Amino acid sequence: MNELHLETSPYLLQHANNPVHWKAWNESALAQAQNQNKLIIISIGYSACHWCHVMEHESFEDTEVAAVMNAHFINIKVDREERPDIDAVYMKAVQIMTGHGGWPMNVVTLPDGRPIWGGTYFRKNEWINALEKLQEIYRENPETIYDYAQQLHEGLQTISIIPKTASETVFDPKTLTQHLEKWQRSFDWEFGGMARAPKFMMPTNYEFLLRYGYQTQNTELLNFVYLTLTKMAYGGLFDTVDGGFSRYSVDLKWHVPHFEKMLYDNGQLVSLYANAYKLSGNDLYKEIIEKTLQFVEKEWFTSEGSFYAALDADSLNSENHLEEGAFYVWTKTELQALLGTDYELFSEVFNVNDFGHWEHGNYVLIQNQSTETIATQHHLDTAVLAAKKKKWENLLYSARSKRSKPRLDDKCITSWNAIMLKGFVDAYKALGNVKYMNIALQNAHFITQKLWSPEGHLYRTYKNGTRGEAEQSVAKATINAYLEDYAQVINALIALYEATLDASWLDTAKQLTDYCFDFFYDEKEAFFAYTSQTDQPLITPHFETEDNVIPAANSVMAHNLFQLGIYYHNTYYESVAEKMVRYMLPNIDYPSAYSNWLHLSLKYSEQNRELAICGPEALDYVFKINQKYAPNIVVAGTLDQSHLPFLTGRSSQNQTVLYLCQNKTCQLPRTDFEQIIQEITSFS
Repeated sequence: MNELHLETSPYLLQHANNPVHWKAWNESALAQAQNQNKLIIISIGYSACHWCHVMEHESFEDTEVAAVMNAHFINIKVDREERPDIDAVYMKAVQIMTGHGGWPMNVVTLPDGRPIWGGTYFRKNEWINALEKLQEIYRENPETIYDYAQQLHEGLQTISIIPKTASETVFDPKTLTQHLEKWQRSFDWEFGGMARAPKFMMPTNYEFLLRYGYQTQNTELLNFVYLTLTKMAYGGLFDTVDGGFSRYSVDLKWHVPHFEKMLYDNGQLVSLYANAYKLSGNDLYKEIIEKTLQFVEKEWFTSEGSFYAALDADSLNSENHLEEGAFYVWTKTELQALLGTDYELFSEVFNVNDFGHWEHGNYVLIQNQSTETIATQHHLDTAVLAAKKKKWENLLYSARSKRSKPRLDDKCITSWNAIMLKGFVDAYKALGNVKYMNIALQNAHFITQKLWSPEGHLYRTYKNGTRGEAEQSVAKATINAYLEDYAQVINALIALYEATLDASWLDTAKQLTDYCFDFFYDEKEAFFAYTSQTDQPLITPHFETEDNVIPAANSVMAHNLFQLGIYYHNTYYESVAEKMVRYMLPNIDYPSAYSNWLHLSLKYSEQNRELAICGPEALDYVFKINQKYAPNIVVAGTLDQSHLPFLTGRSSQNQTVLYLCQNKTCQLPRTDFEQIIQEITSFS
């Protein structure tokens, strides 16, 4: 047993019995490397990662590998979900060295932490050979390694600096059109998404494309978004039996995923499908929202009001061995025994054929036609086939529940909880299900009560686990939070205000925003650092500006500042947000990596408005507005007096009045709610 048995991270605990002398990232481990003048191996992964498990089994559980690692290196294991700051810095290094990245990520560094070599997954022999060669060079010709480390370190510092060429405007229709023309060349018009594999969902991309298509009345672009969402919903990326999305598919048709399910994906996708449902009215999207949230509530929602992080890609198969996807796949024999006379129709709906075959006689359920189309072909009423489909899914769910479930990562991550909180809020806005709002409120109270310290900072993680065998299992919040955590929590609280008109959530959001200015904002760089000034610095600073599977922390903060600036009449917030987007726009090469910044630029268009609703019917009116797709409207409201500067002097006790504003100029108060709704949702 190594030092990882003292940790609470499920990923680190998975490695606690490896023969490798693993240590967690801490001052003691780093100091030992310096004192003993040893190279450091930093191995980074996460609990639901399939290839992390493979490399652990092939190498880190192997005594021959462990002997090499233990003899010459200080070995540090990092959970990238607990320490995204470490992951981000060394991922940049690996991408510079190899041209690509991923997990597991393995880096060898000098005793001071500067990287000299790295990559992702390595087979046992190439791993041993590489380590032995590095140790030989370090012993016999160390100046070579030190020279390379210095060059790489200078490169890392260079790419950490954001160029300060500012765009002349924050909204340029011509530039947006050029970005879209370039982006569309990568569209997959058969299955949606980008025409490459593996295929990631990238919800931020489709949030922007949905809004851009809506505001420009670009039917072709909207149809592409709808195609993508429909094909993703057809499975196997989406688990039609129990709800919830896997992280990505390995193929072009969203069929075979790496089967891990992550909280952050599902939270963002619920928000995306909620917005698409409001605009399209497609009942398939409503079904996806409801099944996903049912899954999240059942598998991840805790009695404290928090959400767990993930389900593993691997689960025990019938031979009691861990196997990727074992919990989710089916053989023809199993399906025939379960479905009886319904098998033929089922196999047509879910493609138990060459289209749906994965490998070794296993099938991953996937649709390629709508139930309406299949019902017509079989002269069935659509409602009858829909009822059969639901019955089949319940039957398979019962059968699947007898299998060994994937392992649960039961830590709670602050930013992911906030993303899921917003998902529940957005689902409530779209569907009006009060249960969703109740869960969102429980999670908001969990975050503010359990993850927010009396000193004013947030924590990154919360885990009910044991640190050391002699200690009692105690739930505990740990690790100083990162900008991502603050940005997503602030964003979720703003959404909560939009649905409830409870200004206390906005006040909390503002308090956290001011904390970010105190401890994260770099005035010289004009952006927020990823780590707090109270944390020990890493080998190079990190300013997260590129949108990925989770949007960049700085792009989310800029959105927050834009909206809070309106609510609080805070010109400083407004100026910082505008400066951030002005600096980013000239640096956009490929728009899919900056879609949240492009989305923000749309908020500076002439089509953006602010709407104040004041009076006894304010909450009813907001409820109706929230059921519309109106991303170009910033809504505020109050039933009586409000301390929000945007609402000051606008209370109304006898009737509900509305103020439609743009750029701090408001029209005269009006009472014609339906007419205003028509105005703000019309772009003709």
